[in-house]
Amino acid sequence: MPIYEYRCDTCGRDFDLFVRSAAERSEPQCSHCGSTRVQKAISLFGVAGSGESQDITAACSSGPV
Repeated sequence: MPIYEYRCDTCGRDFDLFVRSAAERSEPQCSHCGSTRVQKAISLFGVAGSGESQDITAACSSGPV
């Protein structure tokens, strides 16, 4: 069940969209202004290290695709 990140072209806000199944997928809509003018953002994910000098990397977005 993926969570997709988007940036709205109308209001400029970032938002997440949780998709339960491929059948549920529809045109993404901004959760703030309702616009369908959105761009999918590239998401980075966190990785936990197991060594002495490895730290946990925080999750973040690098912007629209």
